[in-house]
Amino acid sequence: MTRVPNRWPVLAVICLAQLVVVLDNTVLNVAVPTLTRELGASTADIQWIINAYSLALAGLLLTAGSAADRYGRKRLMLAGLALFGAGSLAAGLAQSTGQLIAARAGMGVGGALLLTTTLAIVLQIFEPDERPRAIGIWAAANALGFAAGPLIGGLVLAHFRWGAIFLINIPVAVVGLLAALALVPESRNPAGDRPDLLGALLSTVGVTALVYAIISGPDDGWGSAPVLLSALAGTVVLAGFGWWERRIPYAMLDPRFFRDRRFTGAVTGVVLITFGSGGALFLLTQQLQSVRGYSPLEAGLRVAPFALTIVAVNFTGLGPWSIRRLGLPPAIALGMLLLAGGLTVVSTAVSDGYAALLLGLVVMGAGCGLANPAIAEAVMGAIPPERAGAGAGIDGTMSELGTSLGVAVLGAVLSSRFATLTGSGTPTPDAFSSALRTGQLAGAAAVLTGGCLTALLLSRATGVRLREDHRDRPR
Repeated sequence: MTRVPNRWPVLAVICLAQLVVVLDNTVLNVAVPTLTRELGASTADIQWIINAYSLALAGLLLTAGSAADRYGRKRLMLAGLALFGAGSLAAGLAQSTGQLIAARAGMGVGGALLLTTTLAIVLQIFEPDERPRAIGIWAAANALGFAAGPLIGGLVLAHFRWGAIFLINIPVAVVGLLAALALVPESRNPAGDRPDLLGALLSTVGVTALVYAIISGPDDGWGSAPVLLSALAGTVVLAGFGWWERRIPYAMLDPRFFRDRRFTGAVTGVVLITFGSGGALFLLTQQLQSVRGYSPLEAGLRVAPFALTIVAVNFTGLGPWSIRRLGLPPAIALGMLLLAGGLTVVSTAVSDGYAALLLGLVVMGAGCGLANPAIAEAVMGAIPPERAGAGAGIDGTMSELGTSLGVAVLGAVLSSRFATLTGSGTPTPDAFSSALRTGQLAGAAAVLTGGCLTALLLSRATGVRLREDHRDRPR
């Protein structure tokens, strides 16, 4: 493979595209009160404004990744930027909640294309020796968007109407389009398999239904008919998707991927690290706002050291260095151990000062900064380069599922513990603080379990591969 001479400027374009997708979601989080007041949005409207994006994004990631491999990763990245920019314009000019929900769904389609193509292009333009650093910077762009979103959202809303939080995406999308046209090389799967249309339909419907059940469960009730029917439908459709993919020669998602212990271990890590970190951060925002009395903007600023630490770990090269020095399994285990430790510190800092909370957030950020790029490298390294888009789609889908599950399950743990304590006569503030601690410790346990399991599976896969290489070596 010949090194792409302008690969680092290309990475900058990719990170810009990635940044705008993440930034939009975190910007929206601080705009909920404003939307409720100025647009007359009900609680159900707000949920759909947020969920329309998440459902479109999660449901289309697998299909978007497969389409990028077939039709060209640069082409689909440009389409994603265009769709995201157009959706942002429509959202910024929306006059009703219905229009805003539709625009957000369109932005989700663009976001799915961007999340899959950006990571796939990184895999194509960087050789193995530089790939961990490139993936680390790509992951840091996500963290930077997470950290900057609340601050940018608060500043914009302080001076402009609510639609401006979407309109600020447009110049970024335009710059990204022009830069991508000039710099990003085209790549696609040379095999050119025929499109798996039924597989695309089944995966989109199945994942969307399952994610809808997960994000609706806490509000509608896990035993409610819509949630149960959606979960059942999603499970049945995804089972049909798996059956179909095993029986056709041009499968969108090759089932043989899951026979590779490296791939299975990496996917396990993706789900559990996003389950623990996503769910625990959700609980942390509840802690900061409900227990400590901060506004959404103030809460976002106090959580920012978590994301900024991830950025620092990867931009300083510490994350890639740990992968080279330790190897993938130990780097993942160390990162998830730090994340679990940070979550434990945060869980005990419910009523302490900010110093203890800051320490926990920095340790969490260091853990994610080490583990996330290593896990992404493990996922993409287990996928043939010509199927990079499919690999990115799987990574993104598992991340979305893990985060949604973390918010839903750890939120349910909090609610159950709170109900038990208040029912036994514990004062409400004490009960809520104790319930938060229980939820965050559950997230820490999930992350720790995920780290051990992922490292074990990857270590065994590495051992098997080394023995096979030794057996095949000429004597």
